Amino acid sequence: MPLDPQIQALRELRVRGGEPPLYALSVEEARAADLAAIQAAGGSPRPLYEVTERSFPGPGGKLTARVYRPSAERPLPALLYYFGGGWTLGSIDTADVLCRTLAAEAGCLVVTVGYRLAPEHPFPAAVHDCHAALRWVAECAGDLGADPARLAVGGDSAGGNLAAAVTLLARAAGDLPLAAQLLVYPNTDQLADDGSMRDNADPWLFNHHSVAWYARHYLAPGADAADPLASPLRADDLSGLPPALVITAEYDPLRDQGEAYARRLAEAGVPVQLNRYLGMAHGFFAMAGTVDAASTANRQAADYLRGRFEPS
Repeated sequence: MPLDPQIQALRELRVRGGEPPLYALSVEEARAADLAAIQAAGGSPRPLYEVTERSFPGPGGKLTARVYRPSAERPLPALLYYFGGGWTLGSIDTADVLCRTLAAEAGCLVVTVGYRLAPEHPFPAAVHDCHAALRWVAECAGDLGADPARLAVGGDSAGGNLAAAVTLLARAAGDLPLAAQLLVYPNTDQLADDGSMRDNADPWLFNHHSVAWYARHYLAPGADAADPLASPLRADDLSGLPPALVITAEYDPLRDQGEAYARRLAEAGVPVQLNRYLGMAHGFFAMAGTVDAASTANRQAADYLRGRFEPS
């Protein structure tokens, strides 16, 4: 179907403003522009019972986490949410509105972590930071008011890639079963050359040039782009991973690889729900203040998590 009218309006606003694509900026300029754009489109932050910041030891030093608590109830199930931004942009603040929404609507604790960014800290630093955050929540569940038997991981874009990679590490460790994974237009294959990657070249939307720019920052020279922790779609075996909700966008270079990952999970016996949002472009999930479909997708994600967290 055509580009959704609300996405089209945002695109036209960028055209009229002569906004350069993020990949035409320096990393610092792109980080500032990305945060401003997300905050402008995300809407008002939901009030919650409590929002706190904590620190914990990561593989490369102290890391910061923000903990979103929707109620005084303890323990609550917990979602580790990894922000997007191509492993290069993004921060705890770019995910704030989204994390508040998921906490309120799923009735769970949401924890987002300030993992190390590329190019200062290339692959696999972010993956190991995100895995350390999951283990920290499990180990400190009593203090945090989290239920270690009801943990999930999720993220959008690069955050979805990190969530998928963390499930591989958690499966390998074998001591931390996960209730679910929420993968929103995830990057699953650093070497993808598929239809959606070739077709999405619009300079006013996230496109294949954007994907390449992020990958150049994330994958240092000599890095193996086919490593399953960078490209989960290339893992030999996806069996035994947690049930997944995979959300994709029609006008997104990452659409086909996200949907291919959902198919591979299903073929491996993993329960999967896949939903492609027609007319949507990459990034829409964080645009609930301006795009109606974003609110719908946020509710779908929250309902899915609530269902997976229910005691069996």
